[in-house]
Amino acid sequence: MTPFLRILGIETSCDETAASVVVRHADGRGEIVSDVVLSQLEEHSAYGGVVPEIAARAHVEALDTLIEEALAKAGVTLGQVDAIAATSGPGLIGGLIVGLMTGKAIAKAAGKPLYAINHLEGHALTARLTDGPSFPYLMLLVSGGHTQLILVRGVGQYERWGTTIDDALGEAFDKTAKLLGLPYPGGPAVEKAAKNGNPDRFPLPRPMVGEARLDFSFSGLKTAVRQAATAIAPLTDQDIADICASFQKAVSRTLQDRIGRGLQRFTETFPSVEGGPALVVAGGVAANQELRGTLQALCDKHRFRFIAPPLSLCTDNAAMIAWAGLERMAQGMEPDSLDTQPRSRWPLDADAKTLVGFGKRGAKA
Repeated sequence: MTPFLRILGIETSCDETAASVVVRHADGRGEIVSDVVLSQLEEHSAYGGVVPEIAARAHVEALDTLIEEALAKAGVTLGQVDAIAATSGPGLIGGLIVGLMTGKAIAKAAGKPLYAINHLEGHALTARLTDGPSFPYLMLLVSGGHTQLILVRGVGQYERWGTTIDDALGEAFDKTAKLLGLPYPGGPAVEKAAKNGNPDRFPLPRPMVGEARLDFSFSGLKTAVRQAATAIAPLTDQDIADICASFQKAVSRTLQDRIGRGLQRFTETFPSVEGGPALVVAGGVAANQELRGTLQALCDKHRFRFIAPPLSLCTDNAAMIAWAGLERMAQGMEPDSLDTQPRSRWPLDADAKTLVGFGKRGAKA
């Protein structure tokens, strides 16, 4: 059994400033003792997306106070934590610098080890904190910057089975919402409008459905939405609802095909897993209830355990960063040097090749 461990986590990779204290009990159970998140939604909503300079400045202004609040809510001092974990990438470089430099300063001043955490690893391991699945398992990460299907073999052991070759799914939701005049962030706005729409009115494409490779593409779907909207402009509220419902259905059917093939591959690769095979979903788009329903039905069909952490842990938070640090400590992994630098792009699977799709920049890592 590993010893009782307590860690302070810091997250500043995008537009949420967060701090959290998480403990790992000797039997391996995780417990979130405090979790403080400050959203920057109001600061960015007028621009229809995250403005990096505004985000970095907001992190600077709020982070120290949030760390103090997280420690106070946990009833501990810096001297009582065993380590500091801070997001080191991927993300907006300005925000990463703020969080990682703060983590370094605290680690140096308090004489604590520092763990520079990959934000994606935080998402990948969150299910271990909430539901405790055994390795290996599959993770679907769907957010504003990433759409990936990842094999999680163990702490620090990841294989990218599929990725987007152009837009991330969250990006497609945001751009669809902006096109239709809906508020930012786009995901919740599109989902809300879709509830009153006819999902069969517009026959939108299902990108890459039927292909053996497990990658994703949403650029063509986004273009089809624009063409459908332009053809019937000016749009009524019902038109917007119907387009949103049709878009959401196309996404749902696309995921059904892509993830279904991934589950089949996993079963063939790992015919026996302790506790049964599991699919974990993470990222902000995981909050979409229709997509969750699609994935749940798919897992039921393939006899997979479907794990969707609480919505507060699907979006950016510091508890997942702290937990990733704890998992590394429990494995006996060495802490990081104070010379560690932030990385705006940092794929979980370092051996995965960049896929060049229809966009000039290729796949998002």
